[in-house]
Amino acid sequence: MSVLEEVVRTIRTPDPAIAAHTQALLNGKTKPRASLGRLEEVACRIAAIRGSPTPPLPEKAVVVMAADHGVAAEGVSAYPQEVTRQMLSNFASGGAAINVLARHAGARVVVVDMGTIEPPPSAPGILSRRIGPGTRNLAREPAMSRAEALAALDVGIEIARELTGGGVTLLGIGDMGIGNTTSSSALAASWTGAPVEEVTGRGTGVGDEGWGRKVAVVRRALEVNRPHPWDPLDALAKLGGFEIAGLAGVVLGAAACRVPVVLDGFITGVAALAAVRLAPAAADALLASHRSVEPGHRIVLEALGLRPLLDLELRLGEGTGAALAMGLVDAALRILCEMATFDSAGVSDSGA
Repeated sequence: MSVLEEVVRTIRTPDPAIAAHTQALLNGKTKPRASLGRLEEVACRIAAIRGSPTPPLPEKAVVVMAADHGVAAEGVSAYPQEVTRQMLSNFASGGAAINVLARHAGARVVVVDMGTIEPPPSAPGILSRRIGPGTRNLAREPAMSRAEALAALDVGIEIARELTGGGVTLLGIGDMGIGNTTSSSALAASWTGAPVEEVTGRGTGVGDEGWGRKVAVVRRALEVNRPHPWDPLDALAKLGGFEIAGLAGVVLGAAACRVPVVLDGFITGVAALAAVRLAPAAADALLASHRSVEPGHRIVLEALGLRPLLDLELRLGEGTGAALAMGLVDAALRILCEMATFDSAGVSDSGA
């Protein structure tokens, strides 16, 4: 049995009775019923995933995976491809937005090189798990072989296992890769059936001409590769990226370990959709941190059945939205564990 098959068979749907128990505990707090709205929903979801009605505050980590995409040769990004490698070094030195926001959230950042064209300078803060020197150009041929996609999934599964085995109980995921919104748009169109122009945004900020070129590239990728809709691994290999497949593996590995995963934006949403296509029960381990300005993100979240917690017009990636939402998870669990009950505070309960 492969690592992927083993993990897929391990993932179980959370027990709804645990969520109901947590909601009953929240109903006994000194407040009107459900008056803390979606904070209560978050507490119940985390409790069900973790398998405890009163889970402790989590140990947090954000996994940021980076890789290059051959489709960048089609001029789909406003930035040169060497930025992917340069940003890996920035992550490792603690200077990027995700580092700042992760420090604010009390989360460690795990930086993974899944395959830039040129390896970044050796640094203790970068895990080298390279599948290859970037994917091939999906507008002309499959981006990856099936074996490469499986290898990237296995990397993500193993990283999730290592982190959860080391005590991490809340994972965020983030991405970096020039050209990866093009890859994600192609995957989103393939898996959701949405029109290409509705799932293709401006990524790093391309103008109208660049957006039109990007839409044409996504259409050509679908025509050239003809991914099989009933075979998620086929689409992932033909249209995806090393970091997208790796993040899908993180989702699967975390779900198998009953650890919730906080998604970031469009690219991580597509990675989660890949995971859910491979193992539908993995959807129950997910939280959507925010709604990106990328138009395809809304469609992907709908396909996952998720409502975002925030809408801050973010479009950076890196896991920044996930880090911000981790503070809401902490807040929800503090309410559950620290807020007084009607009985303990001597406050009369209206029962409503």
